[in-house]
Amino acid sequence: MRGKILVVDDEASLRQLLKTILRAEYTLTEADSSAALKQLFSQPAPDLVLLDLNLPDANGLELIPQIKKNWPATEIIVLTGQATFDAAVEATKCGAYHFINKPFDNHALLVTIDRALENKRQKEENHSLRHALTTRSGGFTSIFQSQAMKAIVNTVERIAPSNVTVLITGESGTGKEVVADLIHALSPRASKPLVKVNCAALPRELIESELFGSVKGAFTGAHADHEGLFRQARGGTLFLDEISEMPVDTQSKLLRVLQDQKIRPVGGTSDYQSDCRIIAATNRQPKEAIQAGKLREDLFYRISTVSVHLPPLRERRDGILPLANLFLKRYAAQANRELRGFSSEAVERLTGFNWPGNVRQLQNEIQRAVLLSEGQEITAADLSISAAKAADTNADFTLLEGVERNTILQTLKETNGNKLETAKRLGIGRQTLYNKIKAYGIEV
Repeated sequence: MRGKILVVDDEASLRQLLKTILRAEYTLTEADSSAALKQLFSQPAPDLVLLDLNLPDANGLELIPQIKKNWPATEIIVLTGQATFDAAVEATKCGAYHFINKPFDNHALLVTIDRALENKRQKEENHSLRHALTTRSGGFTSIFQSQAMKAIVNTVERIAPSNVTVLITGESGTGKEVVADLIHALSPRASKPLVKVNCAALPRELIESELFGSVKGAFTGAHADHEGLFRQARGGTLFLDEISEMPVDTQSKLLRVLQDQKIRPVGGTSDYQSDCRIIAATNRQPKEAIQAGKLREDLFYRISTVSVHLPPLRERRDGILPLANLFLKRYAAQANRELRGFSSEAVERLTGFNWPGNVRQLQNEIQRAVLLSEGQEITAADLSISAAKAADTNADFTLLEGVERNTILQTLKETNGNKLETAKRLGIGRQTLYNKIKAYGIEV
């Protein structure tokens, strides 16, 4: 099962519909009232709550803070048959992930649930990584033993004290939000808010109001002024995640804001001064996003005064084992188990794998191994990644080069990493071996 979902709705027919749609992939629990919901607060938290706003004994908006208080990591999607703009904005401000009108499209609901659960996983990953940061000093812990990550932290330390706009790029799961946290924590704005928004998660019709604010009467349903995220972040930092998913017409307005440092709310007639630092992030290659029409080129140049690229985990293999040990310690403690560590074969498999899902995939792999292992250490047999997949590191080499690389790896293993003995067994010079180790990216 992909997650636990709690459905809070007084309509039995709707609960049955949701059960039909979701039970194949999710574990479902039901509650038909506020009272029934509150009885569940003593139980383990669900991953997601589908919450009706119009319950017989409560207003769903009032329940959102209570759900967040009891289950802080749980995501909430609001369902209602009487949607208004104010209710949507209020639900989001209270902590809801999204707002869906009834009747809903089944496919759209499934997509939104997937995004909400992915958002939850990212938060959990970033939380574990954030614990490894010394946010007020120039130091960093063993999680950043990778030379590539040390270089990134050094860059962050240099740029954090300024107001320069920063663009963070990298594949999903590489830790872009953690770097944004570090930039803010080491900046003079650290005592002010760090406001985060996932541009891909905001409804198209709400994004400009959410960013820039809106005035009463600006559009149907706008019954009160809304200050917007730029104002919420005043004095602090605004983190625009997945900026290449922002509608292009909104990007043009954002560009104007960055140029003039002035913001006009939707429906407003006067501007207010912008006072927040912008950090943006994208998991797309900027050049490809520009060519595809997903990212304005002029906005790219404006937000990338300084660019920080997070390499995928396969390009910082010296950081894999420290991360794996961190996750092992964490999940062993949660499972109340004493585990010594990883066998040599498990280490070889972990450090040799390409990790297309990056840190998030590694985290999930270690959690699974801890739960399923039976011995006092994690062995290669406990891992779901296969040796064949680990050998995919040869993908960038020709067949002959791949064979040569594997031969060198195997001989190094047999000699316990003794390069001189390895060179003798292979019948090549020591310098030739060194050159091949470097060319093939072999970690000794």
